[in-house]
Amino acid sequence: MKIYTYNGKNNLCGQRVRMARVAKSLTQADLAARLQTEGIVIERDSVSRIEIGTRFVADYELKKLSEILGVSVDWLLNEDAD
Repeated sequence: MKIYTYNGKNNLCGQRVRMARVAKSLTQADLAARLQTEGIVIERDSVSRIEIGTRFVADYELKKLSEILGVSVDWLLNEDAD
């Protein structure tokens, strides 16, 4: 399977994940732990890679990220700067 990037990134949501995580005063380790309790196998370094755009994000991960961070999936996918 060929993997493509978009504007040099492997996901659209990384910057927004970081924004929402910081707004909730969570560390990357905290977010990884919360995802793990929801059945998502992820470590702190994977959260870091999501935020910098070097890791792909599966649809089920995106859904759980939105629930944990208290934001919509649409908001996470929005590329416009706030």
